[in-house]
Amino acid sequence: MLPSLRRAADRRPAAARRRDPLVAAAAVVLACGLAVSRGGGLGADLAGGALYAALVHLLVLLVAPRTRPGVAAAVALGACVTVELAQLTPVPATVVAAWPPAAYVLGSTFVPTDLLAYAAGVAVVAAADVLARRAPRGPDPAA
Repeated sequence: MLPSLRRAADRRPAAARRRDPLVAAAAVVLACGLAVSRGGGLGADLAGGALYAALVHLLVLLVAPRTRPGVAAAVALGACVTVELAQLTPVPATVVAAWPPAAYVLGSTFVPTDLLAYAAGVAVVAAADVLARRAPRGPDPAA
């Protein structure tokens, strides 16, 4: 990046500067999740669940970048658990029957191990969020 553009980017509010790496991370997690969804078996199911929860957590941080890590993690995990428990009702199946791509968001069948995968995915993003917030903010050595 040109030095003049770097200085202009540095003047953006902290929340705006925080969104750039979150968007990049969400794109990577989404791509990995779509790739894993092509696989089968318990490993693919657990990885898919963890990536789903990680994406939800990143989306929470994108919407509210100043949210404390614990709060963002609780919101993300709560959303994932709610979607999983909703699979005990006929509502997700009805929505997916009307619009099949909704299966990527709503799932199809309640699987208790998904709850553990969600916790793992949220924990990884929460840990990364805490570490990113603790990282020193100094001058750019490339400047």
